[in-house]
Amino acid sequence: MADVNHYRQLVHELLQEYSNIVANHETVEAEAIFDLQRDRYQVVHVGWSNKRRVYGCVLHLDIKDGKIWIQHDGTEGGIANDLVDHGVPKHDIVLGFHAPFKRQFTDFAVG
Repeated sequence: MADVNHYRQLVHELLQEYSNIVANHETVEAEAIFDLQRDRYQVVHVGWSNKRRVYGCVLHLDIKDGKIWIQHDGTEGGIANDLVDHGVPKHDIVLGFHAPFKRQFTDFAVG
C-alpha cells in the first residue's frame, strides 16, 4: 500500500510549483487550492485579460483509495510524468480524464 501522506506532500509541492509559474498576463493569478479533508487539489487561473474574465482549472488531482487520480491536466508536459519522475509508481496513478474503458490501454492504473 502506498504511503498516502507521502503522496499528499508530493501533490502539495508539485501544485505549489505549478501555481508559482507566472501567467502570460500580470493580472491573471495561478491559485493552488488544497482540500486536505477530502484529498482534493487544484490549480486555477483567476483574473482579467483584455477586458475579459479569466477563470479556469489548470490541474485537478484527488487522492482516493491510495492512488493519485488526475481528474484534469491542462499542462504541456503532463503532471503524471512529474509524479513518475518523483517516484510514484504508474500503478498508483489513475488518468481520471480518460474514460474507464480507455484506461486499460495506458501504462497507468485503471482505477
